[in-house]
Amino acid sequence: MAKDGTRRGGKRIGAGRKPKALNDKVNAGVDANVISFPEPEDMVGVEMPPVKEYLKAEQRNGSSLQAEDVFKETWDWLQKRNCAAIINPQLVSQYAMSAARWIQCEDAISKMGLLAKHPTTGAPIASPFVSMSQNYMRQVNQLWYQIFQTVKENSLSAFEGTNPHDDMMEHLLRSRK
Repeated sequence: MAKDGTRRGGKRIGAGRKPKALNDKVNAGVDANVISFPEPEDMVGVEMPPVKEYLKAEQRNGSSLQAEDVFKETWDWLQKRNCAAIINPQLVSQYAMSAARWIQCEDAISKMGLLAKHPTTGAPIASPFVSMSQNYMRQVNQLWYQIFQTVKENSLSAFEGTNPHDDMMEHLLRSRK
């Protein structure tokens, strides 16, 4: 307790050992809480939730927002890993929108350059799209880590291969056509 009577300190958020993936627990022989669902007679696939309108909105410059494509690719990726039911579609929507905004910022940097003109003095300054791009990329990474951590913790098989997060540069390159 501090001199002023307040309590400070304590456990920091994110401190401590990270949880192991379900696949690692099962392989190590640890008694893991594996939920096994009974197989229904007729297996019916879960449909992708409808893509929200704000993810397909036309942009001011006339281009299309690529959030719908990112959403669909991410949802398909989750479906292949049987994790679409445990991920909130709102989280996937936030990830798709942030990724699309990052792509927009990178496209603007490519078109306009890294420097801009100060509005009053006319002196060169750093383009505002650079800091916006960095902020969106940070947001995209945080959202992807949440999605991927849930998949990793609930998947019985080890993950190998590409994921939608790795393909964001491909989206950026396709947007230039």
